[in-house]
Amino acid sequence: MNATANTTAVVDQVFLLIIAVCIALFLLITVLMVGFVLRYRRSRHPKAEAVESSTGLEIAWTVIPTLIVLAMFWWGYKGFKILRSPPADAMVVNVTGRMWDWSFTYADGRTAKQLYVPVGKAVKLLLHSVDVVHSFYIPAFRIKEDVVPGRENYLWFKPETMGPADIFCSEYCGQNHAYMMSQVMVVTSEEFEKWLKRPEASPTGSGAEAGRKLSVDKGCAVCHSSDGTKSIGPTFKGLFGSNATVLEEGKEITVIADEAFLKRSIKDPASQIVKGYPNLMPVQKELTEDEIRALTDYIKSLK
Repeated sequence: MNATANTTAVVDQVFLLIIAVCIALFLLITVLMVGFVLRYRRSRHPKAEAVESSTGLEIAWTVIPTLIVLAMFWWGYKGFKILRSPPADAMVVNVTGRMWDWSFTYADGRTAKQLYVPVGKAVKLLLHSVDVVHSFYIPAFRIKEDVVPGRENYLWFKPETMGPADIFCSEYCGQNHAYMMSQVMVVTSEEFEKWLKRPEASPTGSGAEAGRKLSVDKGCAVCHSSDGTKSIGPTFKGLFGSNATVLEEGKEITVIADEAFLKRSIKDPASQIVKGYPNLMPVQKELTEDEIRALTDYIKSLK
């Protein structure tokens, strides 16, 4: 292994080494077992005999496995050092995990629901969670790392071939854990630069249309439908101005879903829980006042 090896090769080499050792030990044990059964079967040795111990044999079956285990450890440790040492020129992307989606923010502030990267370029991912523990997992690149609230974690990879690769959450994080998926889109450097300049990759502004984009980017659309369909959370359609029965400090009250109610529900969702729905919504600490206003405008437009 060397410092320029990509994460896929690092993990594959350690995996193949361990598989090779396991196969060799399996064959050795099987051959010895069959040989002993044939050589020392009762028909050849009807009378049991004492077997003298062998100091050399005992040393061999202690030292050899120890050396094998140490060799696997050393090879794995070298790979681990590479996995935790991203290249200095790696492209940095911030990853935000929330129940139940991923979002990716680039150096220029652009945010996307899929991770676009140029082929042949090392990519360092800074991992953040806004609610519970998630685990960012890209099987194709052999990388997986926990995403812990209040703590920044990281990993890196270098894609060598173009095409999509699946992203999963491998840590159970709630009801829709299995649907917390995205993709890495590996494209050429030219295509990546064009993607960065696309208008829809620009930072979100304000108004109903901006609120619609935010509802997708921030994961609101995962739990709240816009067409009246029942989901994990109340539908946005017809919500503004309606009467909502909520639980506040254990008591059932009826409130009007006005702008103040929507803002409070976004900033402090546990303070008033709509009756019939679970208390699953995380506090949206990263939202600005302009973004909250845009989301409110979007909800108001869904009559």
